[in-house]
Amino acid sequence: MTRGSVDHNFLFTLGELYRLLRVYADKEASRFGITRAQWAVLAKVERSEGMKQSELAELLEVQPITLTRLIDKLCDNDWIERRNDASDRRVKRLHLKKAGRQLLGRMSGLKSELTANALDGISPADAHRLLTQLEAIKENVRGAIQTSGAEQARKEQRYG
Repeated sequence: MTRGSVDHNFLFTLGELYRLLRVYADKEASRFGITRAQWAVLAKVERSEGMKQSELAELLEVQPITLTRLIDKLCDNDWIERRNDASDRRVKRLHLKKAGRQLLGRMSGLKSELTANALDGISPADAHRLLTQLEAIKENVRGAIQTSGAEQARKEQRYG
């Protein structure tokens, strides 16, 4: 593949892959009566029990109102609960309920299944190399965003 074809296809291919993975994860999660987005919320709450809704919204990169609707549905299904913060009554902290833990337990093999199917025909060594390269790309983009933000701030200072 030439550099020109990489320039032409890289972002489109990554975007299409991300979209397809979301569709695939939604389809497979539906076997458990849950959406991919709900699964993501449950998994994050499990990893960071007691986090605030605002922290979770930032972590998932979703608008707080969108997350509120997801959490409402998860509470209605008795999978998570909001608890008052001990020091600030305005703050709600998220905790998994027993049914949520059981659901995640039943879904535990799904992430591995999705990954195995996505990486079918790719050797473990190549898969590790790909993951390392994707992490490097992520850091490159993160650095470019920070550099771009710093440059924009300098321009605004200079030109008022």
